[in-house]
Amino acid sequence: MSAGLLLMGVPYAQAESDLRWKLGDGHSIVWEVDGRLPHEDHIEMAGKRVAVVLRYGVRADGSFELNKSMVWPMLRTLPNNTHASLMRRYGWSLLDAVTVNGRAFTDEQVRSIRLDGVLQVKSDFDWGWMGKCSLTRRYFTSTEHPALMESYTLTNTGKRTLVVEIPQTKTNCMTNPRQGVEGAYRIELCTSNAGVFILNPGEELHFGASIAGYTAAEKSLELDVEHELALRRELVEGWMSNLVLDTPDDVIDRMFAFSKIRSCESIYQTQGGPMHGPGGESYYAAIWANDQAEYVNPFFPYTGYDYGCASALNSFRHFARFMNEEWKPIPSSIVAEGLDIWNGAGDRGDAAMIAYGASRYALARGSRQEAEELWPLITWCLEYCRLKINEGGVVASDTDELENRFESGDANLCTSSLYYDALISASYLARELGCGNACAKNYREQAARMRRQIDKYFGANVEGFDTYAYYKGNDVLRSWICIPLTMGIDERKEQTIAALFSPRLWTENGLLTQAGSETYWDRSTLYALRGVYTVGETEQATRFLKRYSQTRLLGEHVPYAIEAWPEGNQRHLSAESGLYARIITEGMMGMRPVGLNSFTLTPHVPQEWDFISLKHIRAFGADFDLRVERLGGGKLKVLFTRDGKTRVQTLREGQTLNFKL
Repeated sequence: MSAGLLLMGVPYAQAESDLRWKLGDGHSIVWEVDGRLPHEDHIEMAGKRVAVVLRYGVRADGSFELNKSMVWPMLRTLPNNTHASLMRRYGWSLLDAVTVNGRAFTDEQVRSIRLDGVLQVKSDFDWGWMGKCSLTRRYFTSTEHPALMESYTLTNTGKRTLVVEIPQTKTNCMTNPRQGVEGAYRIELCTSNAGVFILNPGEELHFGASIAGYTAAEKSLELDVEHELALRRELVEGWMSNLVLDTPDDVIDRMFAFSKIRSCESIYQTQGGPMHGPGGESYYAAIWANDQAEYVNPFFPYTGYDYGCASALNSFRHFARFMNEEWKPIPSSIVAEGLDIWNGAGDRGDAAMIAYGASRYALARGSRQEAEELWPLITWCLEYCRLKINEGGVVASDTDELENRFESGDANLCTSSLYYDALISASYLARELGCGNACAKNYREQAARMRRQIDKYFGANVEGFDTYAYYKGNDVLRSWICIPLTMGIDERKEQTIAALFSPRLWTENGLLTQAGSETYWDRSTLYALRGVYTVGETEQATRFLKRYSQTRLLGEHVPYAIEAWPEGNQRHLSAESGLYARIITEGMMGMRPVGLNSFTLTPHVPQEWDFISLKHIRAFGADFDLRVERLGGGKLKVLFTRDGKTRVQTLREGQTLNFKL
């Protein structure tokens, strides 16, 4: 393990000079390998039919190591449950069988590793009088096919001619037919551009490899490595060219860019339609009321990524299948490509999660057709929550999104806060869809009552802070006391923020789930940072956002928001990256959809910044830019640009502007 302070088993940098990674060109980060070895890390990436966790590192002797954890979500295993994706771990490397001048690739010195939607490794090999070369490896998932692709570029950097021998390999492995829904599956490990090559000084050679998974009946694909690389680059560039953040803080800008990659790539083309999946070698070809409906779906309309929006709409359609007249809870998760469900934790407040996410998605998407389709689901979920209101006036649920990992009582703060915000969004949608003023007014009045009851029922002095008890009787600080802030509930904001950022909860890895524990889940940290911006405490939010972003993007485990630790060993679950991006769109920029073509803007510009800019925002069926500039004297200037025309407005900090497209 590298030098540095250890916090709960996880290293982190104390100063910028200690950070392992640096910002690279374009939208990349780069590790220029130095003497802090050995070092290992892992990153997940995905395409429509495959996912992989690459466990990579540099050994003490400077050589590269890699283990590939392959996942094929649509090659289903038995029993066909939540975790039934075909998975295999491989240490297989094409280079083990490649020779240069009759010898193996030895004496490697890795020079740099780069991440930008592709894992790129640059190494040097020096064999003295026998010659030397450089090697660039690139690892990435195919965008459309069930394969991990590997691209290699070998350059003769010496003065002697090199004879390179690359074997023709096509290894087929059949899985146990008793373990597959469709019987045996076929895994192919292939090389491309095999042969004997004479490489003169200065010349380079391209070759590749792939690991693909098929049903027994499927024909093997002839995969062109360089073509697949171009498609992956094109896809990532598409994400980079929409919803572009520009601020004086390059680290936050880059973390935001990376969050788009992880949140958008993890969508699988299942027999049940496109399904956004958390990942983590566990959660694929399935949807959850929290990860998808609540966390990431409301973000997709801003990105301009049609496939992301299609996955969001598809997920809500699946949940809508389970509306019923008996008011039984909607399942927490729909798994196995839509063929089965999981509700092992009972009612987690899933209806509140779905109502919150679906209403925000519908508004930001700006499609009347989609909004009308989603309206019955939204209203059913809201009525379900209303029927679950207990004698204390808040919404009861069996547990919460942590599914009994930590106590949540008979009614928790998350469920009621999500319900509150969903009621507000529903009031806007009711007006837009012509449901009548009485309907919209009813939802607003229910929201107002719920806000009062949240304060009355959950408001408490916990560990000396006048904040919230996460559930009745809770006397230990919990990270989810942040969620009222995210919904704009600010009655207890000062003491709640003080509790969140106190040593009892805040660490260099964000918020502890519960004070005194060692467990942290990024989702609550990401909600907290958004919430602190939402209630106008900009300087505190920015200070802690900087710390968090630097740790996650440039520290020891990069480059995305993570799920949790110690559970899952900080897996790169995808929806958390959507939550990071929403810190900017909904927190710092303060965008709130209030109609199918309208939103409010309450920008929060840090005092040390001159501006914040988001270009090519694709929400509300439009394409527009927002730039907020600091004028001094507590005033801000907002520039709204669409179709080459710019509208300029000024406001005081903390004020809200209304925009109609």
